[in-house]
Amino acid sequence: MRDLLIAALLSGGAFFVLVAAIGLVRLPDLFMRLSATTKASTLGIALVLAAVAVYFQEPGVTGRVVAIIAFIILTTPVAAHMIARAAYFNRVPLWQGSVCDDMRDKVPAPGKE
Repeated sequence: MRDLLIAALLSGGAFFVLVAAIGLVRLPDLFMRLSATTKASTLGIALVLAAVAVYFQEPGVTGRVVAIIAFIILTTPVAAHMIARAAYFNRVPLWQGSVCDDMRDKVPAPGKE
C-alpha cells in the first residue's frame, strides 16, 4: 500500500513538472510562462518531496521535507511576481491576444519617468 502511495505521489509530481516544462515551451509570452511554471512546478516539487518523506519515514527527513515545501511555497510566487514586475516595467511586450492590462495606467510612458 505504501508503495502505491509513493508511486502515485511521484507520478503526480512528474506530471506537474512536465506540465510546467510544456508551459514554458508552448506559452506565448513571459508572463504566461511564469504563471504556468510557478504553479505547476511548485505542486510537482511538493508531490515529489512528499513521496520522499513517505519513502524514508524518518522524522528528520520528514521535517526537512516539510521545511523545504514551506520554503518553496513561500518564495516561488514572490520571486515570480518580482520577475514579472521587473519585466513589465522594462516593457517586455505582452502577447497580442492579451485582453486585460491592469498596469497600463500605473506605469509612466517611456521618457516620462
